[in-house]
Amino acid sequence: MASITVRNLDDNLKSRLRLQAARHGRSMEEEVRVILADSLMLPSASAAGAMGLGSRIRAHFAELEGVELELPPRISSPEPADLT
Repeated sequence: MASITVRNLDDNLKSRLRLQAARHGRSMEEEVRVILADSLMLPSASAAGAMGLGSRIRAHFAELEGVELELPPRISSPEPADLT
């Protein structure tokens, strides 16, 4: 296994890391390993093409080439809710 040293770590950041590790019942070193593993497992914005959610959904279903749904005729006019 490899090891790294992080120099010039902000004291406030180190303190927050220590508190987060304690909340999770881990050492600071283990907490850093988990944070790194979690962040590197997520797909990066560039891997998703930096598209928004709507664009990604559309791209996912693009091969279906759209579906036209028949809308039923409106029988009555919409009325405001009676809140009394």
